[in-house]
Amino acid sequence: MTRYYLIFGLQSLPLHELIYMKNIWQQLKDSKTQFFVLAPMDDVTDTVFRQIVKRHSPADIMMTEFANTDGWCSAGKQAIYSRLRHIEDERPLIAQIWGANPEHYEIMSRDIVELGFDGIDINMGCPIKDVVKTGACSALIENHDLAAEIIQATKRGSGGNIPVSVKTRIGYNKIDTENWCSFLLSQGIDALTVHGRTKKDMSKVPANWDEIAKAVKLRDDISPQTVVIGNGDVLTIQQGIDRAKESGVDGVMIGRGIFQNFFVFAESQKDTDLDEMLAILKEHTSLHQQLLQGNRFEPLKKFIKMYVHGFKNAGTVRANLMDAKSHSELLDKIDKYIKSV
Repeated sequence: MTRYYLIFGLQSLPLHELIYMKNIWQQLKDSKTQFFVLAPMDDVTDTVFRQIVKRHSPADIMMTEFANTDGWCSAGKQAIYSRLRHIEDERPLIAQIWGANPEHYEIMSRDIVELGFDGIDINMGCPIKDVVKTGACSALIENHDLAAEIIQATKRGSGGNIPVSVKTRIGYNKIDTENWCSFLLSQGIDALTVHGRTKKDMSKVPANWDEIAKAVKLRDDISPQTVVIGNGDVLTIQQGIDRAKESGVDGVMIGRGIFQNFFVFAESQKDTDLDEMLAILKEHTSLHQQLLQGNRFEPLKKFIKMYVHGFKNAGTVRANLMDAKSHSELLDKIDKYIKSV
């Protein structure tokens, strides 16, 4: 039977059964020339999407959506649970968290260990205005004292049972890689993901992999045991391999690239046809309907473009599928196309 790791409604498993990889980052570094990570993406990398990716084009390790520590320690805790829902088959899996209160990080980190995750990642890079104004995520680039408190609180909460990592950018309004990454590396984190843009850049300029390479050199001097992952504008696995060789990173994180090529993590790329992609979209839709019935249907539509593009008449097919108003209507439309292909 598939087990979902959620505290409510389930008997807790013994800690030794939940933790099977004490430091997954080191294991990946030691076992692969370079490893690949599915980036945390809000409203994208939920349990349904991760299960589909795992079945068809698995990354070496995946991350959850962003889960808010302050919400976890409030009356709204139930809403945060859905972001941490997962099954054993998704592992290795990292829970990514964000917030501005160190005490809440410590509390949530303890719970994350019990939920069976393989690591905790602190979001210090999200540039969204409404998030930054709370003092969280990329705002921490300019608040080293609070960033340090958050890291140490998370480490206390994890109890050394699972690794603690940070995902960040190369600066706030200007490039500040040397100062900021040196500070983070001095905090004793297990892994550091560096997105090659500043907070101000958003996604408007090309990722600066020279700065990511600089972070690798800083790691070598300050904290040789820390694993470094590079992130930004990697759209194919070969491009990721090339970036890793050029920069020296241990791993490469891919986010938007999977929307251009669903099989981006596959060891060997293959030609696909519309029939195959529609079948995967049907699988995704059915699983979403089964597991996330309480969630809105509309967010599911973003995946239609991912699965249906690059084929003859893809635009027409996509437009028709986008008109669906429910899971059942979308499934009916998919079936009609599959039968006609």
